[in-house]
Amino acid sequence: MELAMVTMASSPVSRFVGFGHHTILRYDNDQRLRRGCSWTGIEKKIPFPRKKTASASAYPLFRSQHTKDSSRPKNYKEVTKSARQMFAREISIQSKDSEISIAKVLFYIAAEDEAFLAVNRERDAQSLMKERESVQDQSDPSETDSEELLQLDGKSISEWVSEIDAISKEVEAELVSRDIGCHLVQVLEAVNTVLFDLRGFKRTSITLDPENSYLHSVLNCRCSTAFLISVIYIEVCKRLNVPIVGSPVGEDFLIWPKTEYPEELFKATSGQSLFSIVNGRCVDDPGSMASDLTAKSLQDLDMATNRDIIGIALANLIRLHWRRASKSSHGLMLTSPLSQLNNISSSNFPLLRPQDLRLAIAAAERLLILQPHNWALRRDLGMMLYYDSRQYGEAVQELSICMAFAPPEEEAVLEPFVERLHLLRLISSLKPLGSDRLTVP
Repeated sequence: MELAMVTMASSPVSRFVGFGHHTILRYDNDQRLRRGCSWTGIEKKIPFPRKKTASASAYPLFRSQHTKDSSRPKNYKEVTKSARQMFAREISIQSKDSEISIAKVLFYIAAEDEAFLAVNRERDAQSLMKERESVQDQSDPSETDSEELLQLDGKSISEWVSEIDAISKEVEAELVSRDIGCHLVQVLEAVNTVLFDLRGFKRTSITLDPENSYLHSVLNCRCSTAFLISVIYIEVCKRLNVPIVGSPVGEDFLIWPKTEYPEELFKATSGQSLFSIVNGRCVDDPGSMASDLTAKSLQDLDMATNRDIIGIALANLIRLHWRRASKSSHGLMLTSPLSQLNNISSSNFPLLRPQDLRLAIAAAERLLILQPHNWALRRDLGMMLYYDSRQYGEAVQELSICMAFAPPEEEAVLEPFVERLHLLRLISSLKPLGSDRLTVP
């Protein structure tokens, strides 16, 4: 879609948003355009989106809140299964990429991980109760109300989506209050005002804090990496009918308004360019690849699809949770055992945090739904399963599939490792509990 000249109409506000000097129209509160002039350029009218109330039917996970006869999740494991199904359905090959809701998918990811953590919390609590030999009559988690199970920090997924809707409405209100002619620059400045000044969102460097890595947590704490802030930016602008595209550039994920006139993005207005308005300080950082971009080089970038953006989010979660899982084993690489065959045994395992390892595995499994032929990802999943409580069978399965897709040189590295895992699997099935007599030769 061209942004050379964009028309938006809604109630109670009707508006045009123009790129550069092509169009100037005022926001008004009485549903009338007060003044406007159209210059040369491409004009395309776009109806401003009417506010939609998220219904339970739009979010199958929450349908049980309104329908007595509908099936309800009976425990946290069922919640993780339902969230994974919703994730797979949303990003399936039958779905057009433009119709995929990035926000909903990221909320489904968070819902599954939150349910997994809840399972562990219940197990820990029950273990503690047994240790103290008290409180014999414990509640059955299978009878827990489904509304509680399917919430993120006390809100349903539909309510979290409404949080983003509310931000876009605040941007509209900000534009109305200014009562000025609005170029695209001014619309994006209004988005910045709401996100960074009024709501206090902040871009931060990559951390090991999961709170900065899940969309619902970022909407709460308002601090995250530039990537998730960009996702929120994209979602807010989508609700304003201002399409934003993006692409990974070096360590950054850069975004910009979709336009056929990229040179307009780099023209300084009020001391900064449109490109810097939406991307922040990284554009002016000499150490960032973003600072070297021009209108010409921007056109050479591959724009990320919705699936690509979801894939980046999942890859970030894999890195986050693996780093947390291996924190006590500094420098441990997923592929380290492939070059250390002589050190592989059922008793020689590095110290890893099992909960974070399982979250990394879940993120890899979801990413494989998106990228089923990604052999390197499947290799990494197989290695994580190897680390996870010695799940040799599952590890062998994933690594064997990986070998079918991997280049010959990688297959040659994997083959002896998989053979060793077959042997470990056999030994573990024969080894008496507590015995250490059987070893891998």
